[in-house]
Amino acid sequence: MTTYDYKGKAVLITGAGSGFGRAAALAFARAGADLALSDVQLEQLKETVSQAEALGATVAHCLCDVRDKAQVQNMIDGSVSVLGRIDIAINNAGVEHENLPIAQCDDEHWEKTMDVNLKGVFYCLKYELLHMMERQQGVILNVASVAGLVGAPRLGPYAASKHGVIGLTRTAAAENARYNIRVNAICPGVTGTPMVQRFLDSDPEAVKKIVRGVPMHRIAEVDEIVEGMLWLCSAGNSFMTGQAIAFDGGMTAV
Repeated sequence: MTTYDYKGKAVLITGAGSGFGRAAALAFARAGADLALSDVQLEQLKETVSQAEALGATVAHCLCDVRDKAQVQNMIDGSVSVLGRIDIAINNAGVEHENLPIAQCDDEHWEKTMDVNLKGVFYCLKYELLHMMERQQGVILNVASVAGLVGAPRLGPYAASKHGVIGLTRTAAAENARYNIRVNAICPGVTGTPMVQRFLDSDPEAVKKIVRGVPMHRIAEVDEIVEGMLWLCSAGNSFMTGQAIAFDGGMTAV
């Protein structure tokens, strides 16, 4: 794996209690970053904090439901108060829903998915950008999905939310490039996160069905996606903004 140096950088990560969020937190900690971590699950968040501190990171953390604008603002303000700044923000908090065709989805499927996955990213972007505009620099990475690039049968609300995240990403990038702020989205394909594992556990044939649509004939490992996050946020990736980058084993190439 490539070695990255994030010493002296303050990295904020939402949804840090598990999955991509925890793996990213630990990867940035190994690379020398200080961290501001949030989640809605306190015990899971505490475990991530403990693991990151064991790697030598200074860690600020708080409970935050990204659907709540006041909580998001407090998270940003509190992170800045402890760490002095936010250099990099990874908006990762998200939810899935039961696999159903659109005609069978109800208001709850739609509202919760859109509130967390899209409105939550909007609130985070708003307050991250306000802070970074003052400093005239920053990097933001939104965690979208391959479902934000193509149609996703039986995942209508989820796909809509991730398409929206990509729209916000491109708009924020265009508006804020003059402030030396880069905003991109990472679009993972099917990856072995706890969220995906819940789906795979419900259908013993699911892995076979999924890999048939992946030219590389497998699902991704979490660390493969996190490696992409490290690169996308790095100083070596200095001229990319407004992009939605697929890490999908070739799914969108066919």
